Amino acid sequence: MSDKKIIAVVGATGQQGGGLARAILDDPEQRFALRAITRNPDSAAAQALAARGAEVVAADLDDESSVTKALEGAYGAYLVTAFWEYNSVEREQHQARALAAAAKATGLRHVIWSTLPDTRLHLRDDRVPTLHERYKVPHFDSKAEAEAFFVEAGVPTTFLSTTFYFEAFVDFFRPVRDDDGVLALHLPMGDRRLPGIAAEDIGRTAFGVFVQGPSLAGETISISGENLTGEEYAAAFAKELGTDVAYRPMSVEALRSSGFPGADDLANMFFYYAEHESAFAGARDPEAVRKLNPRLQDFATWLASRREAFQGL
Repeated sequence: MSDKKIIAVVGATGQQGGGLARAILDDPEQRFALRAITRNPDSAAAQALAARGAEVVAADLDDESSVTKALEGAYGAYLVTAFWEYNSVEREQHQARALAAAAKATGLRHVIWSTLPDTRLHLRDDRVPTLHERYKVPHFDSKAEAEAFFVEAGVPTTFLSTTFYFEAFVDFFRPVRDDDGVLALHLPMGDRRLPGIAAEDIGRTAFGVFVQGPSLAGETISISGENLTGEEYAAAFAKELGTDVAYRPMSVEALRSSGFPGADDLANMFFYYAEHESAFAGARDPEAVRKLNPRLQDFATWLASRREAFQGL
């Protein structure tokens, strides 16, 4: 591995980091070596990466010294936090500060910070309640604030601004039979476009950023695989499943009152998506993303690969 540039990937066994890990390992030109950073190097997923030639290193993002040790000798790093594991802006930003400090201390040449927009630039009134004392969409705004940690540390960083995962249709927004027997898709989007992406493509796009190199440091790259309305998502489901699928928009307040952890955060997020479509969807051009990731999947392509997950609807 010593003759290749090492890319250290935080969360290499997760969705975003896993996509990048596989892109590095599958690269026909083998341009980079993979250092998989994980809390549990003995997990089956970590061992599978090791079996493919990855260097697997343990680190805890709450422990800056362990992160610094894990990044030593690397050329670049993909850095991501897991807000929904702990639902705490304070903890996420503590981890981000540790990541930025470790990246600076180890002299990394190119870092990618997985981020999201600061919704407070647009959500300025009481229609959207303030959460965690000063945030509108905490899991967005926290990451956006943390971008400054990398800038202030002087770390050459590309900011990869992600979006809604297509995988959410499997677990959270799958079509369901309504009381009248109609198979329907419910999204709190009205008639607005919702940019989505396959989780695998976040990592693949990050790989394309590393291939292009530090010339992209300081840039924000906003990504999606396709920007579709609820009607268009429902039509794609109907075509793939061979049955009618209606789009019946749900209200943001219905999502807010659903009672599951983080519902307020997600309700504010969908309000932002819908009410500020030009700011969010307008910043995401799949054709531009495809220049970095030629294998970028649109929704129909992703859905065809996941058809089994929707059998029996």
